[in-house]
Amino acid sequence: MKHYIIGGILLFSLTLAAQESGPEKGGLDPAQIAKPLSSDWLTYNGDYSAKRYSKLNLINQQTVKNLSLGWVIRLTAGEGGAGGGRGGRGGRGGGGEETPLVVGGDGTADSGTGVNIRASILEVDGMLYVSSPDNAWALDARDGRVLWHYFWKTRGGTHIGNRGMGMWKTWLYFETPDDYLICLDSRTGKEKWHVPIADFVQQYFSTMAPIVVGDHVLVGTGDDLDAPGFLQSFDPETGKRQWIWWSTPHEPGDAGLETWANLDAARHGGGQMWVPGAYDPETHLYIAGTGNPTPAYTSASRGEGANLYTCSIVAIDVETGKLKWYYQVSPHDTHDWDAGQTPIIFDGIFQGKPRKMVAHASRNGYYFTLDRLTGERLVSFKWSDSVNWAEPALNKAGQPVRIPAKDFDIGGSLISPDNGGATNWPPPAYSPDTGLFYVPQADRYAMYYLTETDPRGAMGLGGKDELGVGSMGSFLTAINPTTGKIAWRHEYPGGSGLTNGLLTTAGRLLFGGDPSGNLVAYDPATGKPLWHSRIGGVSNAPETYMLDGHQVLLVAAGDAIFSFVLN
Repeated sequence: MKHYIIGGILLFSLTLAAQESGPEKGGLDPAQIAKPLSSDWLTYNGDYSAKRYSKLNLINQQTVKNLSLGWVIRLTAGEGGAGGGRGGRGGRGGGGEETPLVVGGDGTADSGTGVNIRASILEVDGMLYVSSPDNAWALDARDGRVLWHYFWKTRGGTHIGNRGMGMWKTWLYFETPDDYLICLDSRTGKEKWHVPIADFVQQYFSTMAPIVVGDHVLVGTGDDLDAPGFLQSFDPETGKRQWIWWSTPHEPGDAGLETWANLDAARHGGGQMWVPGAYDPETHLYIAGTGNPTPAYTSASRGEGANLYTCSIVAIDVETGKLKWYYQVSPHDTHDWDAGQTPIIFDGIFQGKPRKMVAHASRNGYYFTLDRLTGERLVSFKWSDSVNWAEPALNKAGQPVRIPAKDFDIGGSLISPDNGGATNWPPPAYSPDTGLFYVPQADRYAMYYLTETDPRGAMGLGGKDELGVGSMGSFLTAINPTTGKIAWRHEYPGGSGLTNGLLTTAGRLLFGGDPSGNLVAYDPATGKPLWHSRIGGVSNAPETYMLDGHQVLLVAAGDAIFSFVLN
C-alpha cells in the first residue's frame, strides 16, 4: 500500500472499505437522479434540473480557505497507458499494478489526440467515471487509482471533445466521435454492446453525454455540414432505438415546414443536438437546445423564414419522442449561434405568482426565461452589452430581430458576439439561495467577410471568413431570471475568452475557472472571490460530492483531474 502526502493532506489509502465500494458492487437506480443533487454526482449536471446546485455545505464561506489538494492524476489516451497517481504512469494504477485495458472499436486507428477532459465526471458509490474522445476510465474516488480503461479504435472523424457518460444500474453509456453509442459494464469496463447512432459517411460526429431517464437513454449528435439534427432514445438493456425526433421538418406536412424554402432545404437544415438538456419529472419533458441552421452563413437556400426548429429551446416527451412546445431564440440565424447552451429548470415567483420556469442564456447574447409547462416567454433581454447584430427592440414574441446588414458582407461587417458567442457549451448554474442564474460571458468583436458569392450559397459552415478585432472583456455574470436584470458582473483581469462551466452549493459558494488558470470560489451574492488555486486551464465544470464523511471538490484541467478536500 502506498500513501502520498500533497499539500498537508494524507491521501486516502487503498483500504478494505475502498475495495468494497469498488466496481464489483452497487449500481445506479435511475430514480435517484430525480432527487436534488447532494451526496453523489449521477448525471451530466448532477441532477435533472441542470442547476448544478449541490445541497452540500461542509465546504462553505467560513471553511473554504482550508481547501487543499487531496490527489491529482493525469490520464493517458489510447492503448499506450491508462494513467497513474501524481505522475500519470502509463498503463499502471497508483499502486504500480497493471491497469486492465479493454479495447473495442470497428476502426483501426488511434485518434492521435491527447486527453482534454471537458466531460462531466460521474461519481457513484465512491467510483469516478470519466471520458474523453474514444476513451473511458473508472477511478477510485479516494485516491484517483485507475481501475480500468476502455479504448475505442476509431474510424476517424472530428474529435473535438466528449461531454461525459450516462449510467443505468451497472451499465455506462458514452458516445464516440465516429457515431456509436457504447454500453460498458461499470464494474469491469467490458463492452456489452455498441450501436450506430448516426451516419458516419455524412460526417456526423458525436460528443453529447447520454442522459438516462427511466428506461430511456437519450442521445444527440452533431454535424457541421448540411445534415438534419435529431434526438434519439435507446433501450438501456438492448441498445434498440425507441424513437427519433428530427429537429427540422422531415416529411411533407410536418409542422414548421412553412418556415423553410422547401422540404429539401428543411431536410438539410441542421439543428444538431450538441449538449445535454434538463428533464422535468413532473411533466416527463426533456428540455434542450437545438443547433444552428445550415447552410450557416449563406442562408438564401433556406428561404427567408424562421427555419424551425433550429436555434430553439424544445420540450420533448421522453415516452413518445413528440414535441410538446418550442421557443426559438434566434429566428433565421445567420452567424452559427446555436442554442445548444444548457437550459436550467427552476421554480420561483414571477410577477407575484408561482411559476415553473426555464432559464437560458444564449450564444447570441440574449437571455430568456420561459414557462416550462407551455414555452411561454416570460423574460428576454440583451445580456451582453456588445451585441450589435439585432434591432434595439425585441419583437412581440420577445425574440431579437436580425439586422440583415449584419450578415456577412464582401467588404466585411463588424459583428458582436464573434463566432464563439457571448457564451457557449460550458454549463451555467443557478442557486435557489440567491435566486440568481450564473453564466460565463465573453464580449468580443469580429469582422465577418462573405467569401461565397454564388446565390446558391455554400455548404455547412462555408462561405465566410472571420477576423477577430477586439474584446470588451470576459466575465462571470449573475442574472436575476425573474426580472431580467444583471445582479453583478465579475470581470476577469486580462481575460478575453470564455471560461468553462460553473457549480453552486448550499455552502453559499460559486465555483468556476478563470482565464488565468485558477479554480476560484466566489460569493454567489456579490461575485467576490473567496479562495483560489492555480491548477492550469480548467477544462470542465467543477463538481462536488460526499465521500467517507468528507465533501470533495473535483475538477479537471486538460489531462489532469484534481480532488480537493478540507484540511
